[in-house]
Amino acid sequence: MSTPSTPSTPTVDALRVWVLEFPTDAPEADGTATWTSTTMVLVRARSGTTHGYGWTYGAPACADVITDLLAEHAVGRGAFDVPAANETMHRALRNAGRPGIGGHALSAVDIALWDLKARLLHLPLVDLLGRARPTVPVYGSGGFTTCTDQQLEAQLRRWTGEQGIPRVKIKVGESWGSREGRDLARIARARRAVGPDTELYVDANGAYTGKQAVRLAQRFEEHDVRWFEEPVSSDDLAGLARVRAACTADVAAGEYGYTLPYFAAMAPTVDCLQADATRCGGITVWLRAAALAQAHGLDLSGHCAPHVHAHAAAALPNLRHLEWFHDHVRIEDLLFDGGLDPTGGELHPGRDGAPGLGLTPRRDVLQHHTVTTASAGSP
Repeated sequence: MSTPSTPSTPTVDALRVWVLEFPTDAPEADGTATWTSTTMVLVRARSGTTHGYGWTYGAPACADVITDLLAEHAVGRGAFDVPAANETMHRALRNAGRPGIGGHALSAVDIALWDLKARLLHLPLVDLLGRARPTVPVYGSGGFTTCTDQQLEAQLRRWTGEQGIPRVKIKVGESWGSREGRDLARIARARRAVGPDTELYVDANGAYTGKQAVRLAQRFEEHDVRWFEEPVSSDDLAGLARVRAACTADVAAGEYGYTLPYFAAMAPTVDCLQADATRCGGITVWLRAAALAQAHGLDLSGHCAPHVHAHAAAALPNLRHLEWFHDHVRIEDLLFDGGLDPTGGELHPGRDGAPGLGLTPRRDVLQHHTVTTASAGSP
């Protein structure tokens, strides 16, 4: 059960959870998965008349984990004690499973609690955490293997030409690495589309075998690829280290990390550690993952969900960048008022002074995309 707050401390009075379904604007695929819709689990934490929002991109079952296992450890607790709530929720998942759905659920609640705390204090979240940098660099991310050549070029030119983002990433490893020729042709096309001065990144989503990734990485150098994400499965730490030693591009992984020991094991095998606050335990644990990366002499890169990460990212001295991921940007811009602008390749979280994450759900969009909803705590 949660620890009662003192009379002078605001309490978390209730949680409400929505499962939302958003069809993609076109079929999407990477090296190892295909999808035509994206599920968001949105959490609202309430203290009096103040609301904070957090979310994860995960299975609908996250909602049941939140209401059945986690809510009792947040509701009734002092609203400023977010790390304490995170720890008790973490312990509550011991038998249900902390990695996977449990981690997604915990993360969404944690993010909502941080947003709530900052709103109660009338501060942008970045000002509550404390800035380490004035802006947050982003890279345009998409380039799905399902894109036609024309769609790929249009997306790349929108990021670089219209928005001035100087870093872009495309998916490779099509069909579990079985279409190397098309991978290479798409990289060459991407380089032509963005010109010589834009940083070009690729993400195989673990589709290649170890030796295949080493061989292809050498071909990627012809097109000045700077970032090779998940060249092999992120569970293959020896393989990541082998690719890292063999290529000039920075090798990155970590988006599937749910616990700090995972990041600690991965850190020696990559050039840049990735972490996703919507999976790893929310902003609380994401900041700890950043400190762990710094202890290994590494930068941290935020994976997807850019509006979750932006404020916390500005608090990191060792931030590399955030992923301005096409699918999640589209959803977050549709659902929320107050979205951030990536023009120039940098975000400015908190610049408008709006409290918390600075986002407010649009009621009509929320209602239209809701599949189920549930509540815990006082009405």
